[in-house]
Amino acid sequence: MKHSRTFPNDTCKAKPLIIPVFIPHAGCPHQCAFCNQSVITSAGDTLTNIPGHEQIRQEVEHFLRYRGSRERVELAFFGGNFLGLSTTAMLSLLDTALQLANENKINGIRFSTRPDTITEERLDLISRYPVSTIELGVQSMNDTVLQRAKRGHSSEDTVNAATLLKQFGCRIGMQMMVGLPGDSDEIALDTAQQIAGLSPDFVRIYPLMVLEGSRIATWYRSGQYRAMSLKHCVHIVKELFLIFKEHQIKVIRMGLQASDLMQDDRIMLAGPWHPAFGHLVYSELFFDKLLELINRKIEIKPARQIKDNGINTIKASSIKASSIKASSIKSSSIKSSSIKSSSIKSS
Repeated sequence: MKHSRTFPNDTCKAKPLIIPVFIPHAGCPHQCAFCNQSVITSAGDTLTNIPGHEQIRQEVEHFLRYRGSRERVELAFFGGNFLGLSTTAMLSLLDTALQLANENKINGIRFSTRPDTITEERLDLISRYPVSTIELGVQSMNDTVLQRAKRGHSSEDTVNAATLLKQFGCRIGMQMMVGLPGDSDEIALDTAQQIAGLSPDFVRIYPLMVLEGSRIATWYRSGQYRAMSLKHCVHIVKELFLIFKEHQIKVIRMGLQASDLMQDDRIMLAGPWHPAFGHLVYSELFFDKLLELINRKIEIKPARQIKDNGINTIKASSIKASSIKASSIKSSSIKSSSIKSSSIKSS
């Protein structure tokens, strides 16, 4: 399989306007243990069927009002297993998107799918459409965790999918989760390293939430599953972020999209939920950087002998509070006056 695929404006690097079309559970061979896409996508029970041509067109027209100065527009099919759809349903959605592309209303198509649906045959079917980005629901690179989460695919499927997608010629996104049954900090960190080794263009990191209607909700009630705390989850996601940053892989989302359904405790039973989860991670990263800068400026050393007029004297002045400048920490919330020399003493 070899595809030469170039589309208008496909090289634009500015952040595009992404128009989401949700297809909850569509194309999924079964329901994973953690999943309730009707809640995650905020679709409730109203969008359980595949949307039709007119419904998609109306969504596009609505979102185009907020395009602003953005050059690129992408139509995104989320919430299901796109390449797992029947051929008829999949091509119907792609035909609608192609018509919109021909009318210059969108520039590209993106969708999420399972790693085990990436095959040469399916990619050949979609090769004539302006598919610019494909996201893989990797979730974990540990086969035991995948089995316990009832994913139905293996880590090898992800490796094979990444290889085929690079031959296909599109941007590759990968989604991973933390807090899956059987998961641990060590396994999560190893998953991040393995994903980074596959060189995706970007990743998303999602904490597992215990959602009503999922199999994990039953396990949670029976005591078989224990949800991660918010503090622990923020810390481990920060470490994952740093792994991807080291490999120059962009993390485009940390945490689930905020919605009224996600804040309904009848639906969201447990888990490290916060409407601004990503900001909590960035706050920890900022705090760590702040400490690093302070420690770099304040090097606490043993008092040293300094020759003064031929007499060796001990001076504590080797530690100077004046060496700390507010300008070294770029934050309006940190002032040099908050760090006083009286608070730094030689020991």
